[in-house]
Amino acid sequence: MKKESGEEPSGIEIGVYTLADLEPDPHTDKTISARQRLEEIIEAAKIADAAGLDVFGVGEHHRLDYAVSAPSVVLAAISQVTKRIKLTSATTILNTVDPVRLFEEFATLDLLSKGRAEIMAGRGAFKESFPLFGFDVKDDHQLFEENLALLMKLNEQEKISWKGRYRAALQEAEIAPRPMQKSLPIWVGVGGSLESAKRAGRLGAGLALAILGGEPKGYKPLVAAYREAGKHAGYAAFDLKVAVTGHAFIGKTTEEAKDQFYPYHANYWEYLNRQQGRTRQISRAEFDRVAEPDTSLFVGNSQDIIEKILKQYELFGHQRFMAQMDIGGMPFKYVAQNIERLAVEIAPIVRRETKK
Repeated sequence: MKKESGEEPSGIEIGVYTLADLEPDPHTDKTISARQRLEEIIEAAKIADAAGLDVFGVGEHHRLDYAVSAPSVVLAAISQVTKRIKLTSATTILNTVDPVRLFEEFATLDLLSKGRAEIMAGRGAFKESFPLFGFDVKDDHQLFEENLALLMKLNEQEKISWKGRYRAALQEAEIAPRPMQKSLPIWVGVGGSLESAKRAGRLGAGLALAILGGEPKGYKPLVAAYREAGKHAGYAAFDLKVAVTGHAFIGKTTEEAKDQFYPYHANYWEYLNRQQGRTRQISRAEFDRVAEPDTSLFVGNSQDIIEKILKQYELFGHQRFMAQMDIGGMPFKYVAQNIERLAVEIAPIVRRETKK
């Protein structure tokens, strides 16, 4: 797809996403219900849409400590109370889902939302979905590769004949409904795998980098490999889109942001470590190190966040930035404040600077 003549650059897209984790508030030790979490996610999307953000994402997990196992259902609800914001999974666990059913669900979402649906596909941090849906975890990589290739074909063709290893063959199968968009934007979520980045490039999917730790410059080889693989596969540079995703918290001042966010950041990682059989606490000194200007954690005042986004833009030349703000049992009042600050104080400046 070539860029249309006369089309003006608009700067990078700015959005937010949630994984809908159900963790106790570290200050009160109280956990909200899944129902309340879903209501808050829908309200967050409404705020993001009204404030002018570009995209809202919802992740998928199959555990009782997360509230969303069906992103398409939650996004469909959001589509009816928002007007313009793009709606994406973040991410869909592609290796344990039927690509046909996935495409049909998001094509339906696209019709309901009047052309705002996207899919971000990944392998997921947990493995509960494998036994839940009857797959062997040893087939993790092969399942993902086969399902992604099929999903891309489904996105291109109304009728498809296909044969693979892990699902029933298709013979002139009608894939319905078709989305309102010519095709659904499909992204591949990548944490650090060079081969995954190359695969996304070969298939012409977008690359969504999950940068949750370390220095962002370490991810530059992944972006280069992605673009090189896409170029060799015949895709134009304009088709090869990159998104950066990461944790964020925006305060009135740098110190206020760090003081407010640290308990939730530490709680999130300590809880995640326990679920994976590790006991590791995050000290305040360690938190302060990962919040420094050259690292990947977006915490500070609005100017701090602007500078960090633009520094990463110099590294990657990406088309989208998405922030995860509601982690570690954080009360919704902070989430709402963060969304407003991102939309009002940060997004206009970042768009203006990257538009150049």
